[in-house]
Amino acid sequence: MNTINQIGLDKAKSKILADGLNNLLADYMMFYQNTRGLHWNIKGNKFFELHLKFEELYTDLLIKVDEVAERILTLGVTPLHTFDDYQATAKISVVKNVSDGNRGVQSILDAFQVIISKQRELLTLSADAGDEGTNALMSDYIREQEKLVWMYSSYLN
Repeated sequence: MNTINQIGLDKAKSKILADGLNNLLADYMMFYQNTRGLHWNIKGNKFFELHLKFEELYTDLLIKVDEVAERILTLGVTPLHTFDDYQATAKISVVKNVSDGNRGVQSILDAFQVIISKQRELLTLSADAGDEGTNALMSDYIREQEKLVWMYSSYLN
């Protein structure tokens, strides 16, 4: 029996990675949907600034959702694709009817904490599997998101 997949990785390790990526995908989808809601519902004196920042963020999250799902497929596994699966799997909770800017930004920081932590775990798994594709993806995301955490944290301070 062949234990190597089409991209030259161990099938068992690829399955573990894909499961972790599916878990990350669920959190990305929750983060995306929450950010759309923040964009739509934000009110107050920072409306224009935050409305634009939330749109930039959800646009970027949508790209990442697609990249993560495609990586799961590359590893030979089917990505999660229903909201029931996302809610059952994700650690990020639904943010509902938030119109206050500071609360919205805090929810974004909370989501980044979850996302970055999961991506760090995936770095370890991808290194063990010799999966440079997943490793590079997670590394790029972490670098970019750490800067966003700094920026959103600065907004609150």
